[in-house]
Amino acid sequence: MTPTRKQAIIRRVKDITLGTTLSLALLNGSVLLQSCSSNNDDDEYSESEGRPSESFKKGVRTFITETAPGTFKITDEQQVGPDKAGAVVNYYDGHRDTLSVAAAQALVKNDPSTSQYFNNRSNYGQHHSNGLANVLLWGGLGYMLGRRGGSSFDDRRYSQGVYSNPSVYARSSQIGQEVSRSRVVTSRPRSSRGGFFGRGRSGGFSS
Repeated sequence: MTPTRKQAIIRRVKDITLGTTLSLALLNGSVLLQSCSSNNDDDEYSESEGRPSESFKKGVRTFITETAPGTFKITDEQQVGPDKAGAVVNYYDGHRDTLSVAAAQALVKNDPSTSQYFNNRSNYGQHHSNGLANVLLWGGLGYMLGRRGGSSFDDRRYSQGVYSNPSVYARSSQIGQEVSRSRVVTSRPRSSRGGFFGRGRSGGFSS
């Protein structure tokens, strides 16, 4: 075999090897991207699907006064549209704050005392106080914050204790019940998956 012929064969072998290596790299990259995409889709599905959402046709605006440092009482509640719901808080030092439903919900779900109601309700009683988070939870606005209606002795006792007097409690109880009854829960079923390069989505919204 001549040197020229031998070199040509060596170059061709190198070209074939390089081409094969490049093809494998591209194929592996494609598989990796597909895997990542699948994992991300799984995360998206697990976070956004199969979870019910809730809304309210009626809302409540709660007026709260700090009667002593760290002690709060509900002085009035008004039924309003859900877009105007929230709390107006008058503090002991004279300043005022307005809480949206989202801000009030974040407070009650993160405060060390009221978070027990959502995470370990049987252990809630020993954490109950007259702090702002507890007043928000047990007033009429509490139904919009994740509290469920109940007729137990504890539910009535906690609710009565956050109002400034029995007449305010009696008037507000009716408002709270109407807000609770106006809750609309919408379920979002998980979508079916199919196909190799994609997946179909089926199902819809149902209340």
